[in-house]
Amino acid sequence: MPPSANGPAAPPGGTTQRITQRIVAFAVLVALLALPSGVWARTAPETFADLAEQLLPSVVNISTTQTVEGNAGIELPTLPPGSPFEEFFKEFLDKNQPRAQKRKATSLGSGFIVDDKGHVVTNNHVIQDADEITIILQDETRLPATIVGRDSKTDMAVLKVDPGKAKLPAVKFGDSDAIRVGDWVIAIGNPFGFGGTVTSGIISARGRDINAGPYDDFLQTDAPINRGNSGGPIFDLAGEVIGIATAIFSPSGGSIGIGFAIPANSARPVIQQLIEHGEVKRGWLGVRIQSVNEEIAEALGLKEPVGALVAGVIPGGPAEKAKIKDGDVILEFDGKPITQMRRLPRLVADTEVGKVVPLKVWRDGKEISLKVEVAVLDEHEEKAANTTKAPEKAMGSESIAGLGLSVAGIDDKARERFDLPDDAKGVVITSIDPAGPAADQSLHPGDLIVELGQEEVKSPAELAEKVKVAKESGRKSVLLLVEGQGGLRFVAIRLPAKG
Repeated sequence: MPPSANGPAAPPGGTTQRITQRIVAFAVLVALLALPSGVWARTAPETFADLAEQLLPSVVNISTTQTVEGNAGIELPTLPPGSPFEEFFKEFLDKNQPRAQKRKATSLGSGFIVDDKGHVVTNNHVIQDADEITIILQDETRLPATIVGRDSKTDMAVLKVDPGKAKLPAVKFGDSDAIRVGDWVIAIGNPFGFGGTVTSGIISARGRDINAGPYDDFLQTDAPINRGNSGGPIFDLAGEVIGIATAIFSPSGGSIGIGFAIPANSARPVIQQLIEHGEVKRGWLGVRIQSVNEEIAEALGLKEPVGALVAGVIPGGPAEKAKIKDGDVILEFDGKPITQMRRLPRLVADTEVGKVVPLKVWRDGKEISLKVEVAVLDEHEEKAANTTKAPEKAMGSESIAGLGLSVAGIDDKARERFDLPDDAKGVVITSIDPAGPAADQSLHPGDLIVELGQEEVKSPAELAEKVKVAKESGRKSVLLLVEGQGGLRFVAIRLPAKG
């Protein structure tokens, strides 16, 4: 067709469609690139080979030898109870049983090099009670190791080897706080003695408490780790250590995809102190604390159950000097929010001794600011934190219907019946209504109610009056300070509706 007199012919329909598609595709690409980086899902790497090749020389096998007494011996056959042969076999075995002999037992674990001076990090349980420790490098070089320091509370240990003229490749620590659930990780270790084993997986969870110690804050991973992996590193995709393999959950003893690692940010200060001092000096606040549940939060006027409730202040400790009181809720420590009670001990322990730290505390329905100088924790102070002064004299006995319990004054009869100390104060619980509101609060006869609403209780009549006032004022619950076998603790009891 000849060109139009008014200009060139329009392009074919197919060309116009392709141009439109490209414009739309470009616009979509621009829009996607404008999204926050967190929106993009990280795809699995094609291979971990380059990363493994780079990191393997920094991971070591740890072989320990321990001298133990014992022998295989001869076992007594299984006999029916009262069998006449029982004494015969027992006498025979006593005469012919070989004498106990000393023998050497070996065990294996993992570790990793942290500097060019020959320091190696592992778990304390890997080298505990060992008489001899040998570090085995990737090239099978065997080096005797000595213990620089160890810490049973975090299950960490630092060893030292003399590398001679050899250069030891050290790893770098990453930021474990930045690792997210779902991020890829690789584990390298010595499972069942098969050294230099690399496995991969993701971070399955954070902040796990597995009751291994007072500072539990484990990363959970599904990267297969087994016996022998203990003490080995968990790496992120940047090749930095973000965790130290420590434990597995397994009914069979083998990996089922639930492994736990000490976060690097928790391990790093411990390792540094062990290298510098051979021991760990932890911060100490001098308080006994407990969790804040919904009832306690409501009784204290908190919008949500957060923070650490101070159930006791150790006399002469940093908290007492900082004017922290029983019943305070610590909401923030050194600028870090206390979302859960168990977060506070870890933060305090990791704080430099002597440092003055700002606190935010909830008291009398409002937030106040304090400052505390962190002291050093020692065994005596740690034990004191788990004990309390025994809680004056009161009289009479009364059933407190609003609480679902009965109490009595502290007299000689009560002291004898419940084995109370001479300086006990408050009122003593004599019975608890199984259908009452106190029944679900783990209270027991013999426990002492020392305070209600952070005011002293001196007699059953006074306790009953305080409960009555709380009900008439529309309070939904009351907060008791109770002294039991476990020491002082706060208990919130929901009051029955008025009617």
